[in-house]
Amino acid sequence: MSSALRERTVLPPEDPANLARFVQELRSAGNRARARLVGPDGSEIEIPEELCGVLRDVVTALSEGLAISIAPHNTMLTTQEAADLLNISRPTLVRLLSDGEIPHTMRGRHRRVMLRDVLDYQERTRQERRQTLDRMTVEAEEDGLYDLTSTPRNTR
Repeated sequence: MSSALRERTVLPPEDPANLARFVQELRSAGNRARARLVGPDGSEIEIPEELCGVLRDVVTALSEGLAISIAPHNTMLTTQEAADLLNISRPTLVRLLSDGEIPHTMRGRHRRVMLRDVLDYQERTRQERRQTLDRMTVEAEEDGLYDLTSTPRNTR
């Protein structure tokens, strides 16, 4: 691949009606046949299932009015971009970097974070939250807390 991969953001169209119809057709087609890309000259290329799934997700998000960003995992982010992606404040992200929770590099006085490291941290914290909630649910069941709240008391 000779062209450099670059980050790219695609905004939803003003009128997503065409995309909504396209999403409906993608869903109804299901996995009946292999997807194909047809060029202007009529040539056809079979689309791998992984790419077809990505296309389906992109079109679905755009049809719902959401913007889509496409970036290679080795993209370097500023601390503000990483904080925005994680939906946390920049000072909180800087603390995570200082604590070693997310790897980073220094470019002069500026910290830079790899997209893949931010996504790894995001997935790691999701799994930790899921495990904690599962553990709390088991403990609540063992302690009979669900039985206490199964029949609400009248408060009036």
